Amino acid sequence: MRYYARKLGFYLAALWAALTLNFFIPRMMPGNPVDTLLAKFQQRGGSVSPETRRAYELMLGTNSGEPLWDQYFSYLGNLVRGDLGVSVSVYPASVSQVLSQSMTWTILLVGIATVLSFVIGVGLGALVGWRRGSWLDSLIPATTVLAAVPYFWLALIFVLIFSTSLGWFPLNGGYDVSLSTGWNLEFIGSAIEHGFLPALTIVVSSVGGWLLGMRNMMVSAGSEDYILTAQAKGLRDRRIMTRYAARNAVLPSLAGFAISLGFVVSGSIITEQVFSYPGIGMKLMQAVENSDYALMQGIFLVITIAVLGANLIVDLLYGFIDPRTRVRN
Repeated sequence: MRYYARKLGFYLAALWAALTLNFFIPRMMPGNPVDTLLAKFQQRGGSVSPETRRAYELMLGTNSGEPLWDQYFSYLGNLVRGDLGVSVSVYPASVSQVLSQSMTWTILLVGIATVLSFVIGVGLGALVGWRRGSWLDSLIPATTVLAAVPYFWLALIFVLIFSTSLGWFPLNGGYDVSLSTGWNLEFIGSAIEHGFLPALTIVVSSVGGWLLGMRNMMVSAGSEDYILTAQAKGLRDRRIMTRYAARNAVLPSLAGFAISLGFVVSGSIITEQVFSYPGIGMKLMQAVENSDYALMQGIFLVITIAVLGANLIVDLLYGFIDPRTRVRN
């Protein structure tokens, strides 16, 4: 229990530090969200009175007149209530509404693609590493080349081939805008059709890293004494590979998988930009372009919590999978 308590205490301290940085960094950035918001009205020929400007400052929390520490504790209180402020780029929607709408698209797309790439890469890596020197080793150069290809370049190639030339998949968007959103077969089918190419881009470009890492760990695990002992006992080759070698070799990959899952909520910014996919990545780009500090702050907060939560879960699973970590700690 002391091991788990220390881990929990460490991540709570890290969460507090992340929340504090998330409060101070936007306030040190140049620019003012109020100016960005009011500029849209002024571009249409309207005028803004000092009273109106002051009302927007109070609403967005940019110049409340309170001491910084009072603003900090108000910020923590708002977080507890789930109040992340008002978004400038999609005004008057709140940041919570923007995040809830876009996170669903990102989690479904990037989450499924990340899990698929991990399962395929680790599974193939275990098989290639266990049967090293066979024809399966020819998979390594091909997947390594694909892993080195930039996301945006691979995405553009897929768009050119499968959308523009062959016309198999839609060019952009998350679904057919002529359909009404909801959990019906027509809308779900349209969402799958629009999300196939972005998901394929993520899987193809990331599976090589998992495969290579798992393959190397399997080669290392295959020379351990416990593998030789299991072979001497006459255990089946498949059981030795899955129950002994792969179980130990996958531990480093789990740590990387935890980080990848944590960053699922941030989306794949370049991929979403190429396909105009309505996820968190697109909203982050929109927030940066419009100096929407509240939305940026909310997105960074969600990413931080997701990464810390994923790492905490894997740390706890590490202690369960490999009891030696509890003894060393």
